[in-house]
Amino acid sequence: MTILFRDGWRVFFAAAGLYAVASVAVWLCWIAGVTPDLPFAPPPQMWHAHEMIFGFATAALGGFFLTAVPNWTGAKAAPERFIAIVSGLWLAGRVAVWMSGVLPPVLVAVIDLAFLPVLGAKVLTQLLKRPKPQNMMFLLLLTLVWCANLLVHLDWVGWTGTAGQGLRAGLLAICAMIAVLGGRVTPAFTRNALLRADPAAAVPASRRPLEVAGVALPILTAALVLVGAPDVLAGAVALAAGIVAALRLSGWRTRATLGDPIVWSLHAGYAMLALGLFMWGLAGLGIGSEVGAVHVLGIGAVGGMTLAVMSRASIGHSGRTLRAPGPVALAYALIPLAVALRWAAATWPGSLYIAGNVGAGLLWIGGFALYIVALWPIWTTQRPTSQGAA
Repeated sequence: MTILFRDGWRVFFAAAGLYAVASVAVWLCWIAGVTPDLPFAPPPQMWHAHEMIFGFATAALGGFFLTAVPNWTGAKAAPERFIAIVSGLWLAGRVAVWMSGVLPPVLVAVIDLAFLPVLGAKVLTQLLKRPKPQNMMFLLLLTLVWCANLLVHLDWVGWTGTAGQGLRAGLLAICAMIAVLGGRVTPAFTRNALLRADPAAAVPASRRPLEVAGVALPILTAALVLVGAPDVLAGAVALAAGIVAALRLSGWRTRATLGDPIVWSLHAGYAMLALGLFMWGLAGLGIGSEVGAVHVLGIGAVGGMTLAVMSRASIGHSGRTLRAPGPVALAYALIPLAVALRWAAATWPGSLYIAGNVGAGLLWIGGFALYIVALWPIWTTQRPTSQGAA
C-alpha cells in the first residue's frame, strides 16, 4: 500500500488539508456565480456548512485519534489496511453528499454516517487497553458528532426538520472536542517549549475548578443544542463556557510563546474557541450575529486549532525538529484574518457580504494550500529512524 496509509496522521491530515481547499473553492465559485448548478441536493449554504463540519473536521479527528490513542494506551497502531478502509469510508461520504442530487437520500445517509462508527470502534478497542475516564470521554464526543450528523440526514431524507439543529450541534460538539484536547495540549506543549528555552521559566498555571468547567460547559452546550433545548439556555451555558475558556487561557503564558509559531498557533485556536463560544452565547440571548459567531468557531477555533495540531503532529511524528516551516507559520497567521473578514461580512451584511465571504475564503484556501505544500513531503516520505514527539 502507499505510504499515505502507513500512519493515520498521513492520509487524514493530507485529506483534511486538500478538502479544506477544495470544498471552500467550490463554495466561493458558487458565491461568485461561476457554478450556479451543483450536483448535491441540499442548498449550497447547507452543503458548505455540512462539509466543513462533517467532512473537513472529521478528517482531522480521524488522523488525531488514530495517532494519539495508541500513544496514550500503548495499544498497537491501526494497520495499513484498516487506515485505507476507514479513509475510504470518509471519502465515500464526501462523494455521496456531493452526488446527493441523484442518489437516494437514505443511501447518502447510510454512506456518510458509516465513517465515525468504524473509527469509534477502533478507538474503543485501543482505549480498552488502558481505559481512563479522561480518554474514554472522547467516545461520548464522537457519538455527539455522529448524532448531530444523523439529525441533518433525517432532515434531508424528509422525516424531520432538524438540519439546522444538527449543524449547530455538530459544530459545537467538535468545539467541545477542541476544549478538551486544546485544554490538554496547549498548556503542556507551552510548558515544554518554555522549559526547553529556560529551565527556570514560569510555566502555565493549572486551576482545577477552571479545568473541570472548561471541559464540562462546552460538552453541555453541544448536548443542549443536540436535544433541542431553548436558545436562551444553550446560549447562557455557551456564554459561561467562553468566559471559562478565556480564564483558562489567561494562565497559559501566551505572551511568552509569540516567538514560536508552532506554540502560539495553539493559543490562537483556543482564544478563538473562547471568543466564539462567548459570541455564540450572546447570540442565543439575542445579542449579536449568530452567523458571525458560528464562523469565529468554525474558521478560528476548528480551522485554527486543527491546522496547529495537524502540522505539529505531522512534523513531530516524522522525526523532525518541532519548528513550523515558514509557509506553515504564515498559514497560522492567515486564519485570524479570515475570521475577521467573515465576521465583518456577517455583522455588516450589506456591501461587505460578498467581499467578506470571498476574502475570508481566499485567506482560508491560501492558508491550507501553504500547509499542503509545506507538509506534503512529510506525509509521502519515509519516517526517519529517530522520531520526534508530537
